[in-house]
Amino acid sequence: MTGVDEAREPEAQESLLPGLKAEVRSTVARSRSATRQRGRAAQRATEAAEIDPVARVLVDLPLAHLDRPFDYLVPASMGEAAVPGCRVKVRFAGQDVDGFVVERVAESDHPGRLAPLRRVVSPEPVLTAEIAALSAELAERYAGTRSDVLRLAVPPRHATTEKQPSAPVVDASVDVAAARAAWSSYDAGGSLVGHLAEGGAPRAVWTAAPGEDWPTLVAQAAAATFSSGRGAVVCTPDHKDAERVSAALTALLGEGQHVLLSADSGPAARYRAFLAVVRGACRIVVGTRSAAFAPVRDLGLVVVWDDGDDLHAEPRAPYPHTREVLLLRARAEQAGALLGGFAASVEGAYLVRTGWAQPVAAARAVVRQRVTVAVAGATEQELARDPYARGARVPSAAYHAIRDGLETGPVLVQTPRAGYAPSLACERCRTPARCGHCSGPLRLTGPATPPACAWCGTAAVGWACPECGHAGLRAPVLGADRSAEELGRTFPQTTIVQSSGERVRATVPGGRDLVVATPGAEPVAAGGYPAVVLLDTWLSLARADLRTDEEALRRWMNAAGLVRPGGRVVAVGEPSHPALQALVRWDPLGFAEREIAERQTARLPPAARVATVSGPASAVEEALALLTLPDAAEILGPVPHAGARRGGAVDQPVDWRAVVRAPRAGGAALSHALREMQQLRSARKLDPVRVQVDPATL
Repeated sequence: MTGVDEAREPEAQESLLPGLKAEVRSTVARSRSATRQRGRAAQRATEAAEIDPVARVLVDLPLAHLDRPFDYLVPASMGEAAVPGCRVKVRFAGQDVDGFVVERVAESDHPGRLAPLRRVVSPEPVLTAEIAALSAELAERYAGTRSDVLRLAVPPRHATTEKQPSAPVVDASVDVAAARAAWSSYDAGGSLVGHLAEGGAPRAVWTAAPGEDWPTLVAQAAAATFSSGRGAVVCTPDHKDAERVSAALTALLGEGQHVLLSADSGPAARYRAFLAVVRGACRIVVGTRSAAFAPVRDLGLVVVWDDGDDLHAEPRAPYPHTREVLLLRARAEQAGALLGGFAASVEGAYLVRTGWAQPVAAARAVVRQRVTVAVAGATEQELARDPYARGARVPSAAYHAIRDGLETGPVLVQTPRAGYAPSLACERCRTPARCGHCSGPLRLTGPATPPACAWCGTAAVGWACPECGHAGLRAPVLGADRSAEELGRTFPQTTIVQSSGERVRATVPGGRDLVVATPGAEPVAAGGYPAVVLLDTWLSLARADLRTDEEALRRWMNAAGLVRPGGRVVAVGEPSHPALQALVRWDPLGFAEREIAERQTARLPPAARVATVSGPASAVEEALALLTLPDAAEILGPVPHAGARRGGAVDQPVDWRAVVRAPRAGGAALSHALREMQQLRSARKLDPVRVQVDPATL
């Protein structure tokens, strides 16, 4: 049987040959056709667009020495889609990378052959010429790269949202007379609004009076600008403040006249709001620090509320501050600028001192009608009335303020620390209690939990003081949870409401509740608080930082600003401290002027430009060796920095930091020198260092 089959095999193979030959001929034909098509496609790709065939593309690269636009050929097939501001893919260093078309030009300075654009990701022009110019200015100002700035300025693409049209522009009427009346209680407030309505560009530093409905006043200023056919950008420290301004704008102008631009809104909602702005459907933007880059058409006003809040400082490179971004935009686009807050930052006061901005403040008579501020502490008069006031955390004046306030509404108590007992010490000798395992600080997280280490979490059962042998512990600092517990025992018939940490409340009803909150987490009460009590003010003043006093006053005034007209504020602390005296007088600009005078003597910001260079010791030394200092600049350090690795009984510093300081007139030269240093290090592939110009804290 096998032999028969073998005899027939050649015949079977011969019968299959015609089919195989036909299949091979078909495959070859298809291959040749595909080759011709690829050739024609390649030829079309090399055929340049008839109009402006060169695209200057800002490639998304983190390398400082490559921070410049590169020229690419615009294929004829992409001639209409590759508009300035659109997203593209280009070939760079052997890989496909993202980029933005900055502009289209007729010729290139590049002598060689230009590589073509790979593809147009989206024809939507999301990068306007104004924001592209701003990115270059910020990269120079903060010694960073334009690609890092654009990551902050342009939100990630959401393809589904991009296909949806934006709502058409709806006209809205603005009552300019009502806006002027709303600002009439402030010196020069009415003229500020009138100037905006007439198309002007006033610059002002506004200190709000206590009990002021500041979101409504901000909305009135934005509406007055809108009435002149221009747009406005309003930036607040957090999302809850932005929502308050958004609600005020909706009540004033109606739906669809503004957008809320914030990362908390989610990717799709944020990109939808961004597209409405870039397409010109909305001219008023409210949001957090990312909203400072909103590409509003015909920008007429920029507003930053509470510019001293550290939430305005961007934690990502190149670390720009919202205030500086908006001020640069106001200068470049000839728009008005308004820096507002219950307190005044030192930088804002410096703008007033130099004449760049004008102060807008309420008259003293208005402030006296709005609030009464007192300090309860161990003064001679206080001790005469209350002999136990020296050691009391809640002296009689604060107690009476809480008791009387609860008769008419909610009372706010601000305590500077969250948690229960964030630090412990020996009850007898006051030696700080440390963990026996890792030497970390001990703390209490609740009334029924044992003391435990804040670093490793080990429970300190049977702890004894290494200095005196005593086993008792005390809490030198009480957190919000412990404060709420103590106040609950003092006022047993009162509901205690807490707002701190992860339990932040935006609002509270107007009932007779006792609200205990940490700084920045104070909820807004319906109708305002009849009384506000500030506990442990000494703790807010105990930080070792350049802005300690300024930050403490800002936190106190933000809480005091929530009182209702005619309310009462009691601060528990040392009455002679300048910050508390400024609170009593409600004089934030005067206090800021005092801070400026001291910083000028010490050559510190804003009287000087300061930058920090931090990283491993060897990298910092290399960076300083490559830095060409401008005239009158100096280097302080490097020294071990606070960034430490916990291990064993002693912290081991891993980062070093140098401070570079120059006179304010040489600030631009210092920024340029730092940027050149970063470009040299990037080109030589040296270890990276972190450069921060005018850091929020030193």
